Amino acid sequence: MTPDDIAAAMTGALHPRAAGGLEGFLPSPKIQNHAAFLNFLDDGALLCTWFGGTLEGKSDISIHGSILMPGAAQWSPAFQLSDDPHHSEQNPVVFRAPDGGLWLFHTSQPSGNQDECRLRMVPLRRDPADPARLLPGEGRFLDLPLGSFVRAPLMVRDDGAWLLPIFRCIRRPGQRWNGSHDHAAVGISADSGQTWRLEDVPDSLGSVHMCPVPVGDGRIAAFYRRRQADFVHRSESVDGGRSWSAPAPTDVPNNNSSISAIRLAGGAVAMICNPASAATSDDRRASLYDELEEGDDRPDADSAGGCVPIWGVPRAPVVVALSSDGGHSFPRGVLIEDGPGTCLSNNSIDGRNKEMSYPALLEGPDGSLHIAYTYHRRAIKYVRLPPGWDSAAKPE
Repeated sequence: MTPDDIAAAMTGALHPRAAGGLEGFLPSPKIQNHAAFLNFLDDGALLCTWFGGTLEGKSDISIHGSILMPGAAQWSPAFQLSDDPHHSEQNPVVFRAPDGGLWLFHTSQPSGNQDECRLRMVPLRRDPADPARLLPGEGRFLDLPLGSFVRAPLMVRDDGAWLLPIFRCIRRPGQRWNGSHDHAAVGISADSGQTWRLEDVPDSLGSVHMCPVPVGDGRIAAFYRRRQADFVHRSESVDGGRSWSAPAPTDVPNNNSSISAIRLAGGAVAMICNPASAATSDDRRASLYDELEEGDDRPDADSAGGCVPIWGVPRAPVVVALSSDGGHSFPRGVLIEDGPGTCLSNNSIDGRNKEMSYPALLEGPDGSLHIAYTYHRRAIKYVRLPPGWDSAAKPE
């Protein structure tokens, strides 16, 4: 599909999918749309949030959302949930607190400087005049270090503390951020988000986008994207999220792009990702924000003491991988969509970008599977698989 074809299809209408289920492109007035996140609301409506604007890192990038009402065949018109004219607002995460409050967490950074990012927390409420719309309240920045970034859902510990998965984009004085010293951490709040402290995940250099999944008996497995573009990594907590083992590789390749994992009602772990790596492609780009670096004469961050991040590995196919051993191995998978996955440019209007990336995953009460992902940086694509979808899983 060309960018114009995609734009014409961004109506929010759902259509039958050739491989079963439904699919459609969410409506958005923006030319770039990325980093979808899915939640169910209290009445069973499905919320999708993402960031949109002209180009990732530019100050016109803001958080947007759309709602699929119960029984509806079309997503609602997009609504905007943030509006800072001086910062790029990215990576929405929506959290239903134990008291019923709905919160949006998102990043806020100047240009491509992820090491200068701050995290913002915003209350959300349904529009009393339109249940297919959310309204943001007055937000606040979290008292966490600069360079703290989010992507995965929060958890509530057994003592009531909120756990916010974080990856640290570490500052290198006089150098541009490029991911060379990123590592994983957990933000912990014992007072419902008023104050926060940070605990690092040990030996997690290059392991980011920490996605925790309860796997039973008080254990939590966490899955990580890798800056080194080798394999999805996994760590574990055996004490309910109070401490974590060092990340170790799984058998699922990773291309230095986002993943999402959940525990299904039947007990299996489902992970959606692009099972590709630096070993499967020679495609490379200088950095994530190499199209924004004009006028910035700082050198890229020196990898000494860190890792050599790899950017540009194709972001395709989209696969749901299944594990029956708590996420140690993923021997079966379901192909959602394939394509070239080219991501050597973030441009969403010239047709060069072909990525299908940053997937979100959610299981419905009836066993259906809800999926949203970036399509060529131009749109957010939604796919719903019917109950019993996992019967189509094949050996990876």
